Amino acid sequence: MDGDINITGPLSEAFREILTPQALDFVAQLHRQFNPTRETLLAQRAERQGAIDGGDLPGFLAETAHVRDSDWQVAPAPADLQKRRVEITGPVERKMMINALNSGASVFMADLEDSLAPSWENVIQGQLNLRDAVRGTIEFTNPDGRVYRLNEQPAVLIVRPRGWHLTEKHVLVDGHAIAASLLDFGLYFFHNAHELLQRGSGPYFYLPKIESHREAQLWNEVFNSAQDLLGIARGTIRATVLIETILAAFEMDEILYELREHAAGLNAGRWDYIFSMIKKLRNRPGFMLPDRAQVTMAVPFMRTYAQLLVKTCHRRGAHAIGGMAAFIPSRKDPQVNETAMMKVREDKEREANDGFDGTWVAHPDLVPLAMEIFDHIVGDQPHQKEKLREDVHVSADELIDVAIPGGKITEAGVRNNVSVALQYLDSWLGGNGAAAIYNLMEDAATAEISRAQIWQWTHQYAQLDSSQPVDAALYQRIRDEELHKLGGKETRHYSQAVALLDQIALADDFVEFLTLPAYSLLD
Repeated sequence: MDGDINITGPLSEAFREILTPQALDFVAQLHRQFNPTRETLLAQRAERQGAIDGGDLPGFLAETAHVRDSDWQVAPAPADLQKRRVEITGPVERKMMINALNSGASVFMADLEDSLAPSWENVIQGQLNLRDAVRGTIEFTNPDGRVYRLNEQPAVLIVRPRGWHLTEKHVLVDGHAIAASLLDFGLYFFHNAHELLQRGSGPYFYLPKIESHREAQLWNEVFNSAQDLLGIARGTIRATVLIETILAAFEMDEILYELREHAAGLNAGRWDYIFSMIKKLRNRPGFMLPDRAQVTMAVPFMRTYAQLLVKTCHRRGAHAIGGMAAFIPSRKDPQVNETAMMKVREDKEREANDGFDGTWVAHPDLVPLAMEIFDHIVGDQPHQKEKLREDVHVSADELIDVAIPGGKITEAGVRNNVSVALQYLDSWLGGNGAAAIYNLMEDAATAEISRAQIWQWTHQYAQLDSSQPVDAALYQRIRDEELHKLGGKETRHYSQAVALLDQIALADDFVEFLTLPAYSLLD
């Protein structure tokens, strides 16, 4: 193997099928070419945060007004991405992938990011699973003997690599950890692009955590280079960008423009968007959100964001994909199911009526409900891009006006944040990044909201609706009580989970992503 590419993780025979010398040379080329720009862009994120802390609130960019004001459209969607009614998401875990592909959804987003704990085993086994899924050979045998295989019409596969901010410590290029985004993208593309094209599909991706059009521009350059290296026509790759940061919400036109040859649409990544709103405005008085449960898609700033996304996409000929319904049906409590399904119905009807072309769900049991709603409202057409939403006019102030009528910070809200964060971290440290907690499928984004709110409330001297201050003492009392309910520090991975939550919730400086310090605890 090339001396400048070093694998520090275990290499089974199966893993060698993915980590071939040719594949490693390919991803190393991408890393050497694009990592310097990636690092520059990450430094610019920190500079932008400093400017926001200093009083420069986010807004639409004056220097790109010509892009927003001019008429242009993205490339037409390929045939199998025209109809994206319902998209199901989940980690690249073998059994879950088969169930998702067989769920009846239009699209399956196979996730190497927020719903996958990025252990070496999970990341490379995930690539093996993706390879087998592309070829239709993926199988799984349950301990009870049941065998899972793909049906004849599985969902269209879209892959989400990790974000620009992460590295993969088990692959070193010239002595440095490779960019995780380039590894995830590069391995999947190298092994599967030609096969996908032969099967009438293509290499399709979801791009997470983007904060600016320049970060989208970098992805576009990566796509062009990767296609050139493998002799594939430029524009073959198609990417849907998750608008899940407040800064990206101000640059939706520009992001689509930079990716226009490769763009397939935008997605309203609601949970990360809420986390980003807290994170970016955390040090500014007057920008404090109430309990997470009160921050729904019906509140003003979330409605503004969602409708602007639809308007932007449809003006540019791109798909607008709605946010996640994270509910997991209960096998024991019909009342819980009835109440939750009513909320899911309201949410999906709102999205379809707003003009979204499709939506996300976390569980196969939600696919029929979401499909029924979108089929009823969208009708026989594959999408509803003709809904241009010219009635929508959004100002910069409206996008960052976090006022929620009747919003409160309650002890129950603090308690929920502490419990969810502890349970999710315990699951993640155990290798599972998609955790069922209180009948919701939680991933890193919702854990990020939980810990970010704790940090902001304690640092901004928030008060509960009872007038009790939200401080370190309150956090520690609730943490101990919730930890006791979960079995204490000696249970599972709770010793590490509580230490990590304390570290990021009580730190003087805000930790950008909880997965950065947590990653050092994974094999």
